[in-house]
Amino acid sequence: MDTKILLENGTNELEVLEFILDGNSYGINVAKVKEIIPYQPVTPVPNAHPSIEGIFMPRETMITAIDLKNCLQRGEFHASGLFIITNFNKLDIAFHVDNVVGIHRVSWRDIIKPDATVSTTEEGISTGIIKYNDKLIIILDFEKIVSDINPETGLKIAEIDELGERERRDVPVLIAEDSVLLNKLIVDSLKKAGYQNLIHTKNGQEAYDIIQKCKEEGTLKEHVQCIITDIEMPLMDGHRLTKLVKDDPETADIPIVIFSSLVNDEMKRKGAALGANAQLSKPEIGNLVKIVDELTR
Repeated sequence: MDTKILLENGTNELEVLEFILDGNSYGINVAKVKEIIPYQPVTPVPNAHPSIEGIFMPRETMITAIDLKNCLQRGEFHASGLFIITNFNKLDIAFHVDNVVGIHRVSWRDIIKPDATVSTTEEGISTGIIKYNDKLIIILDFEKIVSDINPETGLKIAEIDELGERERRDVPVLIAEDSVLLNKLIVDSLKKAGYQNLIHTKNGQEAYDIIQKCKEEGTLKEHVQCIITDIEMPLMDGHRLTKLVKDDPETADIPIVIFSSLVNDEMKRKGAALGANAQLSKPEIGNLVKIVDELTR
């Protein structure tokens, strides 16, 4: 299966790979997927997390295999099925699934954000739901699944402490991040680093609406001098937000930092083509502060 379908930059679309676990449909952004291979035996790791099946080395690259059924409490592990090999946050991880259905192209506007009846804001592992051909596909938060197994793979907040004492900075920064937990961590980290004038939003559309309102009121410089955006967000993704900002002469000089788990070589090329000033993988919270320092100096 071809998992390298290329989308035009900034179209607000994504490709979702639908897969099956215990008879239910789930999805993952194709941008995270390197390849899909048949299940192969793995070497168990002593004292590992219950969701880690073990490790294996296809083509001399060590990969951790995760039992997705265990993570979702959906049934027992079987030595069959497929491995979806992914790369995000600079990690190569294989997720064990029963079967793969296919790839669907959808707009971020068509993705329904789960409400509190599906999952609590900080504990849920579903980032969105797609209705496709009268069935529901639940898009999973693979970053949270991995960070729940090993918190060291998440944001390294300790890097902020290593920056030492810092002066208070009133530079206004606009943040677009749909994860409630990550949004809070980014805001807390920036505040700890001295940034006090922060506006945080849940997606690119909310951020863009604020920019447009500030333009109309003539207060853009007072409220937005730097933008930090995730890529994967409902309604409007970070690439679309970047394109709209950089294509507008009134906002083109506002520096944009893409802060996402999807910052691989291909995504870096897309972000650069759209005009992003910097692109960082999500664990690099210390570098994020340094980049914002440089761009707003």
